[in-house]
Amino acid sequence: MLNVLRPALSRVLTPVAELLARTPITPNSITVTGTAGVVAGALWLFPIGHLFAGTVVCTVFVLADMLDGVLARVKGTSGAFGAFLDSTMDRIADAAVFAGLTIYLVRTHQEPLAWVALFCLVAGALISYAKARAEGLGIACDVGFAERTERMLLALVPAGLTGLGLPYVLAIGLWVLAALSVVTFGQRVAAVRRGAAQAPPPAAPAGQGPRDGVKPPEEPRTGAPA
Repeated sequence: MLNVLRPALSRVLTPVAELLARTPITPNSITVTGTAGVVAGALWLFPIGHLFAGTVVCTVFVLADMLDGVLARVKGTSGAFGAFLDSTMDRIADAAVFAGLTIYLVRTHQEPLAWVALFCLVAGALISYAKARAEGLGIACDVGFAERTERMLLALVPAGLTGLGLPYVLAIGLWVLAALSVVTFGQRVAAVRRGAAQAPPPAAPAGQGPRDGVKPPEEPRTGAPA
């Protein structure tokens, strides 16, 4: 839903990327550093109750991580490995955020809401996998209300507000995200079903069925949310 903001954000980050392009810093190093920062903030600060500080740290590193795709374009180093690394690190960062919130909720005796946070973690992974698997089969699957940007907003903003003392916002945010995740997964399954009905089945290697590990096409790093 928020993909419409990506061109504007790219224009804002381009001058920074042009400065970084003159240094030895690589897009992959930014990807790994951004993920490490999110993991540290989420798994260190969230579990001990510093929700606002954790949100600030995670947000800073999430925004920094958005530089990798812009820097790769400026340097002309976009490639399949960069796209793979970016997507993989995004999944690690997502898992860290929801794991940190789950631990915090368990430690504060909010077990029912902890289950909701855990559900959001699993649902986010399924949403991303559905898109990756569909695109590996050559079927477009860029649909859904709760893509990665929306998932991060619905987790981090309520967490930060809770850290400032506002009640109920974390519960509302997680329940809304859980509902939107179910809807988004359904949207992607429906999109793949329609695409599969309209397209011929992919050619499978000898001795291999159409469901057995069709290799995804190599793609350049785009930074598109999953």
